[in-house]
Amino acid sequence: MTAESTLPTGRTNPPTLSKNLSIVSWTLQLVAAGILLQTLYFKFTGAEVSVYIFEQVGMEPWGRIGSGVAELVAGVLLLVPTTVPLGALLALAVMAGAIASHLTVLGIVVQNDGGELFALAVVVFLASAAILAIRRNQLMELLRTVGVIRQ
Repeated sequence: MTAESTLPTGRTNPPTLSKNLSIVSWTLQLVAAGILLQTLYFKFTGAEVSVYIFEQVGMEPWGRIGSGVAELVAGVLLLVPTTVPLGALLALAVMAGAIASHLTVLGIVVQNDGGELFALAVVVFLASAAILAIRRNQLMELLRTVGVIRQ
């Protein structure tokens, strides 16, 4: 269950999460952020597999560095309570690109990794989608605050 409060201005605070949903969300946030942040070392140091991947999709080095920056930002946003939905949106978008690259250019298995990179992208994608579902009210309030949507 969620609770909603009305502010003196007539606007409402987004409903708070139940304890169980909060635990689920934070678990998913930590998993997604952990994966995103852990892979940065490989992108930013020019590890062989990262360079290979971005050469295959025709985006080396800028795609590798740019996606690393996007993943860094998403990982941090996932750990800051007020920006969790934005981090989940960004992670979802970046992982959609990674999954699409695997399915269209790279294949599931890259350099004999057993599909590990593809699986990690799918885990982050699904975790981010679940976070957005859990925190949809917080996302809507953020979008209202910045003027993307009106109500």
